[in-house]
Amino acid sequence: MPELPEVEITRRSIAPTLEGAVVTGVQLGRPLRWPLGVAPAHLVGAVLGEAQRRGKYLWLPMIRPEGGLLIHLGMSGALALGPERMLGPHQHFALHTTRGSLVLTDPRRFGAVVWSGGLDVDPARKLLQGLGAEPFDPALTGATLHARWRRRRAPIKQLLLAGDGVVGAGNIYACEALWHAGIRPSMLGSRLSPARCERLLAAVRHVLGQALALGGSTLRDFSDAHGVAGAYQHQAAVYDREGQPCPRCGAPIRREVQAQRSTYFCARCQRP
Repeated sequence: MPELPEVEITRRSIAPTLEGAVVTGVQLGRPLRWPLGVAPAHLVGAVLGEAQRRGKYLWLPMIRPEGGLLIHLGMSGALALGPERMLGPHQHFALHTTRGSLVLTDPRRFGAVVWSGGLDVDPARKLLQGLGAEPFDPALTGATLHARWRRRRAPIKQLLLAGDGVVGAGNIYACEALWHAGIRPSMLGSRLSPARCERLLAAVRHVLGQALALGGSTLRDFSDAHGVAGAYQHQAAVYDREGQPCPRCGAPIRREVQAQRSTYFCARCQRP
């Protein structure tokens, strides 16, 4: 599943090309998670602004008409820029512009492209309102997270995945951040001290920063809009490393299932 680094890498790979481009057409394939919410012809002639990101959502703003497209890559989606052509079997949306076509490929069709009149009006407002702080927001502190989680009796890994405290740490990066912070994934959020919350936030920032520098993770078919794959998966400490020695203490990495997701951790150096 594309997580924050993959979505940010995608944003960076499309923003310079599409800013200032004019929409010349829209193609729709098989239905995605939600309908587009506007007639495709309504978007023709719109001028694109600079692509933005909030959590795992991309926002492609437009002027004339005022508004934009909120894009989610779902579990298997990827955006690509290229010449205009007919949609393939797993390509369900194409935005044709004067600077090329932005095409969403999504074999599982859990992704979405939704028109909204702005980020502060529905449907964008409704979709974004439950998101937590951006991980690199300087106003976010360990004390903020401690206050958010101190009454939550859910495992800390599930709280990270929920994204209502801090966004961006999906399954891969939650496992990695918890290892770096030395925290057992099953530990209840209510048991984390302010100091451990501070350490976890630092670990989340470290891991996401590394992933951004390496172009994200490509476990199956993720690539940026120009077809470049990510490389973070090659240096992950625990994710998908079951049975291999922990890079810190040498104990074998363990795998457990939490909320139907694989969790990887070191039972020796990640304290409960």
